[in-house]
Amino acid sequence: MSNITVKPMTKNIGATIGNLDLTKPLSTEQKADLKQALMDYQVIFLRDQPISHEQHKEVGKIFSNLIVHPGAPSIEGHKDIVAIHADENSKYVAGDNWHSDLSCNPEPPMGSMLYLHTVPEIGGDTLFSSMYAAYDALSPALQEYLSGLEAEHDANPVYHSIYGDYGTAYPCSTHPVVRTHPVTGRKGIFVNRSYTTRILGVSKTESDGILKMLFELAKDPNFQVRFEWQPHSIAIWDNRCTQHFAVWDYFPETRSGYRVTLEGDKPF
Repeated sequence: MSNITVKPMTKNIGATIGNLDLTKPLSTEQKADLKQALMDYQVIFLRDQPISHEQHKEVGKIFSNLIVHPGAPSIEGHKDIVAIHADENSKYVAGDNWHSDLSCNPEPPMGSMLYLHTVPEIGGDTLFSSMYAAYDALSPALQEYLSGLEAEHDANPVYHSIYGDYGTAYPCSTHPVVRTHPVTGRKGIFVNRSYTTRILGVSKTESDGILKMLFELAKDPNFQVRFEWQPHSIAIWDNRCTQHFAVWDYFPETRSGYRVTLEGDKPF
């Protein structure tokens, strides 16, 4: 047994992981327990983990291969790490809207791992919402109806304004509105305000109405956990069954760290 400790934070989502040092090599049992904790709780948190870039990537690879972000620039020497940084000069911050990372990709990431080394004195929390819980809260008739629909996820409206035009289009993909998790078998809502632009096969009025209702579900506090960052904290989340929102309530203070993105598969 690895003897890591797992402490649930809410009934629906989130757990803290203790008795684990990510700056040291992990045993096979520890890696297996980390993976299982993510499947059980959808997002897991660790504190006091001053990891290097190489350690960051090694822990990320426990869950999946790493992928390169299609818009955000990588840091020097590490093509699969992006900087997450905001300070007094920032005009925007990454993630200040409900979303699942890169749902615009043909094969959206299975997860993400964020490490913050510098955080504001107050504020800068991240909210995570369970799309399992959102789906389970719907009536059986609505669940059945939504399960037959597909939606378009388009990065172009978001990334052209942030990163500009580098000569080609950003990803735009079609995915089911209700996604079955490939590991747990549970169903969850798979549309989000940042990337999902329309429901296919219905009128614009119907599409707008459906999306408005589903977007609002992510905001329900009954489905959420809120993480208060401290220096050298880590969050690892499953993009297949969660959405998250980075609260920008700390301007002009600095919030800084790094993220790796974990390879996924095509939703079904």
